[in-house]
Amino acid sequence: MLSLRALLAFSLCRFISGYSEKERAHNLTYKYPLIDGHNDIALQLRILHNNKLSKINLTHLNKVATDISRLRAGHVQTQMFAVYTLCGAQQMDAVRLTLEQIDVVRRMCTEFPDFELVTSTQELRASATNKKIACLISIEGGHSIDSSLPALRMFYLLGVRSMSLTHSCNTPWAESSSTFYDVFIRHNNSLTTFGKAVVDEMNRLGMIVDISHTSWGTASAVLKHSKAPVIFSHSSSYTICNHSRNVPDWLLHELKKNRGLIMVNFYSPFVSCKSEANVFHLADHFDHIKRVIGAESIGIGGDFDGGNSFPEGLEDVSKYPVIIQELLKRNWTEDELADVLRRNFLRVFEEVEGVRDQLRWKKPSEEEIPLQEVENPCRSVLQRPSLRKLSSNQSPSLRAEGSLNLLYLGLVLLFSLSLRG
Repeated sequence: MLSLRALLAFSLCRFISGYSEKERAHNLTYKYPLIDGHNDIALQLRILHNNKLSKINLTHLNKVATDISRLRAGHVQTQMFAVYTLCGAQQMDAVRLTLEQIDVVRRMCTEFPDFELVTSTQELRASATNKKIACLISIEGGHSIDSSLPALRMFYLLGVRSMSLTHSCNTPWAESSSTFYDVFIRHNNSLTTFGKAVVDEMNRLGMIVDISHTSWGTASAVLKHSKAPVIFSHSSSYTICNHSRNVPDWLLHELKKNRGLIMVNFYSPFVSCKSEANVFHLADHFDHIKRVIGAESIGIGGDFDGGNSFPEGLEDVSKYPVIIQELLKRNWTEDELADVLRRNFLRVFEEVEGVRDQLRWKKPSEEEIPLQEVENPCRSVLQRPSLRKLSSNQSPSLRAEGSLNLLYLGLVLLFSLSLRG
């Protein structure tokens, strides 16, 4: 049985050791401030505040997991902000809603001095030097472009630098990991000819292709087709938690060949396959992926404000040092953690820009999706309208009014002719 002195000495050592690891974690995140791949605060701004930034204090926000003060506390230097539009808007007003969400992110990142909107690795690095929180804009769900490459290009001009090809619904050209929406179901064609054209155009533009939320078939097809590295912006290990949103080992190996990145998701159902999780569950994902493809292929994509259940002790964006502390306990080196925190993402983004530079000779793609694949009754066909169709589409009252107008004009004409005679 331990003596009182030995017990006190043991407890003191544990206390000092724990304090040291906590300090090491904070020092590491200060030295290598985090680039996080996914955050849904823009969605919450619409839900809770109808995007009225003038009515809120973004430094301190209630009912959400993200605000400026907590981003600072968590040493988040760059945040990829998701621009998300519900799948129910597909074939309706998804483009308009996406534009409104881009607007609120752009406003947020230009009106609040702690933020800085960036569109390149050069600007990202400069923002770190200037002690700003860099904002990258990412579209979550390819339904936002309404199967239009010109729309994709216009989003790029507005500052979008990443897009996930699907959310929880299939698009006419790519397949989702979810079966919640019974739309655009195909067999043995998880990335169509037009889907490949979308990937090609994103490569040409220098936009990061995101395959979180896609089916494994679509993810595999993209990894084989893309000329640039791609990312899973917020996904975890299927071996640790067998959720369809997570990535199996065979797909991790394909990601490694692509030189891409998996940014580990913190959402509890993807971490523990339950509504509750803890930091040990989350660290298991990092450990497993590291064993399979190495720390150089791992990043962090917390998914805060995109769900309502996160691991105990990791409930908001201020808590990122907690997972770093746990990985230090598991003998991750400073070099490995520096990669995870920011260097891996910077490398991928730079390589995406490098492919863009190699493709500067290519003109914008004019590939169009066949109308029968879109199956969108709301799409207009740009052609000169038929007078017969216009007449038949008028309401009875309008047709009657038109007949009366013609009768009136006829009578005027007859009257004028009678005066001449």
